[in-house]
Amino acid sequence: MRFNPDQIVYWQYGHFKLSATLVFTFGVMLLLALGAYLATRRLKPEVRPGPWQNFLEALIEVIAGQIQEVTHQDPAKHLPFVGTLFLFIATSNLLAVVPGFEPPTASLSTTTALAVCVFFAVPWYGIRAVGVKAYLRQYLKPTPWMLPFNVIGEFSRTLALAVRLYGNLLSGAVIGAVLLALAPFFFPVLMQVLGLLTGFIQAYIFAVLALVYIASASAVQEEKLKQVADQEDPA
Repeated sequence: MRFNPDQIVYWQYGHFKLSATLVFTFGVMLLLALGAYLATRRLKPEVRPGPWQNFLEALIEVIAGQIQEVTHQDPAKHLPFVGTLFLFIATSNLLAVVPGFEPPTASLSTTTALAVCVFFAVPWYGIRAVGVKAYLRQYLKPTPWMLPFNVIGEFSRTLALAVRLYGNLLSGAVIGAVLLALAPFFFPVLMQVLGLLTGFIQAYIFAVLALVYIASASAVQEEKLKQVADQEDPA
């Protein structure tokens, strides 16, 4: 039984392997890019929006609303990154019901790459919000002795993101395979629906966790800077 798309190799030249993970990762990216282009190619005030454009706008509004609800910040600055994460993971997981499709999110290399993107996005958004010095100063809080522990916390958080997504998807695949083996005539439809629901939930959880990490990198520092400014200018 095979659960990792890295094990499926379509072509190999030397040490380079064209695995199912790589093929379907770019396939999902191309599908999302093509869908966005087709939905927005007639994006003009005088042109009546079509059903795909309406669907895309509704989806963006839902994602922006969730960002606003979670962070209580302007969703515009987080929407491109967090929205892309959610759409990529959700699309990859939902397409798992298509025969022959190997979801790239079932590979630890893909989930690790997504977690690494979040790892670099956290300081990027934090530095943009409060500056380099103010952001780096938080690693010395509450005392400079906490520096190594705060740094380890950043890496462990990234590892947890990658392993959480991969482990949840792998466990769902294993349970589904066991049930299908035990009762192949009763569980297929139910397990397909359960798999779709699980994949969507995992995409939502990953995106929300990434959003919380990114938003907290700037929100705390912005509040501290505001308090300092209020103390210096009591009027």
